[in-house]
Parts: sequence; structure tokens; C-alpha cells
Amino acid sequence: MISNFFSKSKPIHYIVVSVILLLVFVLGRFKMFSTEFNMINFAEQIGLFIIALSSVFIFDFFVTRNSLTKKNSYNILLFVLYFAILPQTTLNANLLFANFFILLALRRLISLRSQKEIKKKLFDASFWIAIATLFYFWSALFFILIFAALLVYVMTDVKNYLIPIVGIASVAVITISYFIFLDKDIVDYVGGLFDYSMDFSPLNSKRIIIGSTLLLSFGLWSLVYYIKNIKSQMKSYRPSFKLVVLSAIIGLAIIAIAPSKNGSEFIFILAPLSIIMTNYLEVISEKWFKETLLWILVLTPIVLLML
Repeated sequence: MISNFFSKSKPIHYIVVSVILLLVFVLGRFKMFSTEFNMINFAEQIGLFIIALSSVFIFDFFVTRNSLTKKNSYNILLFVLYFAILPQTTLNANLLFANFFILLALRRLISLRSQKEIKKKLFDASFWIAIATLFYFWSALFFILIFAALLVYVMTDVKNYLIPIVGIASVAVITISYFIFLDKDIVDYVGGLFDYSMDFSPLNSKRIIIGSTLLLSFGLWSLVYYIKNIKSQMKSYRPSFKLVVLSAIIGLAIIAIAPSKNGSEFIFILAPLSIIMTNYLEVISEKWFKETLLWILVLTPIVLLML
């Protein structure tokens, strides 16, 4: 039974989710490999797989370290299954890198709970989000998360509100220097950053509609229980749980305004949804119901491949 197998955190779970993620990458790129295979392309795809797998491990690290879930492996199982349900999230290299850096930033923001090295963590978080914006501009919406963290962790030192600006400025200086060194036009680059679109017609495919509907419906249902559960958490942990909800909302906002909608933009909601649904799975007392939910998530990618 899947629920029993992943009910406790074990090293073998990392092997299982790594194999699942590898299958998602291979199947998602099968046509590309059969028509455009060469060693350079192969090396690039290996690199992207390592980034995606590293994202899973970073995600698991800060979730476990900050007790956002209990001691089980549902979180990484769901994270990888969400990749499988929406394999489009693995096809855009820029978005894979952007999400990787957002997870690094989220790791630092969640760890503010300890009230240690506050300024260093704020700088790191703003720096990583700024790097993410270089790969995908609308990642900049996650800067909201930094100031939200300052509020929910009740940090009143004015200097803390200035540190994110320093982090952003650091990346800006490096980027501008890069453009000057290569004699590239900064104005043209900046001019195309603010493109957005509210046209959802590009998402009108059976795979994306079924996959996204499943994820969002399960996520919304779990969110109701997740929000109720926040009150039962220790007072020092509640801000972290609130930041997870806000990160999911920001991810949805990015999906809504993404200039090029192809399904890859859903990558930003996979991590928070995994945490939210894991918390829901942990409170389900009926084993058959928990098992059914997990089997639906496991079988959905297989069914979608047949469409």
C-alpha cells in the first residue's frame, strides 16, 4: 500500500521519487530525443534533470527541518507526482531554474522562525528571488513573500526592511555589468520584461485541463483543512504555515498573468500544494480514503499519457 510505504521517512523513498522523476523527464522528452538527439542536447537534459532533482531535495530539507509536515515522505512523493501529472512543468529550462532559486529563497524565509541570522537570511532570500527573476521575470512577485515574512515573524527593526533592497541591488549591479561587458542593449531587455497575458486558450488541451483541474481541486479541498490546522500548531510555527499559503497564492497569480501559457508556469504552485495536501493526508483517519487519493495521483499521469 502506497500510504503505508511512505508513512515514514526512509532513504529508499529518495530512490523511488528519483526514478519517478527520471521517467517523467525521459517520457516528456522522448520525441525530442528521437528527432534531435546529440551529446550536447543530452548533456543539457541531464543538467536540467539534476536541477529538478535538487529542487526535490531542497524542498524536502526545509519542509522536514521546519516541521511543515510530520515525519513522512508524502511531501516529496506528491511533489514528484505533480511533476508527472503536469510534465509541461519540466520542459521549460528557465522556469526550472527560476523555481529552483525560489525554493532556495523559501528555505531561508521559512527558517526565519528561529530568529537567528535574520539579516543574512533576508539578504539570501532576496538575492535568490532576484536571480530567479533573471530566468523568469514574474518570479519577482515572490518578493511579496519577504515582506510578508517580516510581518508574520513580527520583525520591527527598520534595517530588516532595507536588506531585501540591498539583495536586489546586488543582482541588478551584476546584471548591468554583464550587459555592459557584452555590449548588449539593456533598454530592449527591460522593455520586454513586463509582458503579461490573460488569455488562457493556449491551455486548452485535455492533458493540461485534466491535470490542472485535479491539482487545483485537490489543493483547494486540502487548503480548507490546512487553514483550520494552522490554529492547532505551536505559536512559533504558525507564521511558516501562513507563508506556505501565501506562496501558493503568488504561484496562482503567476499562472494568471504568465505571458506565454503552456502549462510550465504551474511549476510555482507544486511545492506549496505538496505541503498543503501532505498536511491533509496526515489527518485522514480512513486508510482506504487516503490510499484512494494517492492511487488517483499515481494513475493520472499514466492515463494522461494515453490521451
